[in-house]
Amino acid sequence: MDDAGADAVRERKFVPVAIEKVNATGSFSGYASLFGKIDLGRDVVERGAFAASLAKRGAAGIRMLFQHDPKEPIGFWEEVREDERGLFVRGRLALGSARARDVHALMRSGALDGLSIGFRSVRARREAGSGIRRIREADLWEISVVTFPMLPEARVTQVKGARQRLPQHPFQSQSGLAGTIRRAARLFKQRNRHR
Repeated sequence: MDDAGADAVRERKFVPVAIEKVNATGSFSGYASLFGKIDLGRDVVERGAFAASLAKRGAAGIRMLFQHDPKEPIGFWEEVREDERGLFVRGRLALGSARARDVHALMRSGALDGLSIGFRSVRARREAGSGIRRIREADLWEISVVTFPMLPEARVTQVKGARQRLPQHPFQSQSGLAGTIRRAARLFKQRNRHR
């Protein structure tokens, strides 16, 4: 069954990300979406889903927000493109903004490490048996830096200039937001004990 694009509403999708580097100037890169991965909302973004939107808007037409809040722009995207893996992004935090400076510090310390897309589903198909929704075309309008991405893999893997490599997927074994919050609280307590 196809979902009608005309009736679609704007959605937020916490999706897989690997923010690869965050440097002192506020530049970072990674993936805001990975193709073919089922997220906790039972959605899968298919390869090519963003092509029409990117051709229409380009990187300059897609906003960088904090936690999907339109009152919290924190920078700009220099590059947004699809590759064989997913939606690759390269952006820069606007460090003249107090919020962007806060986000920068949190990203460099590993406390904030997720990306999430804001979009309108144009073409999607829900599989009757599994209930999985396959997003075939999405009108991408923003990408946010967020605390909790929808998939456990959605974590920073390396921060340029940090003293140590971040642990790989510390919340991977836990499912659901409540479990992730409990694990994050335990990790926070452990790190503070060692300081």
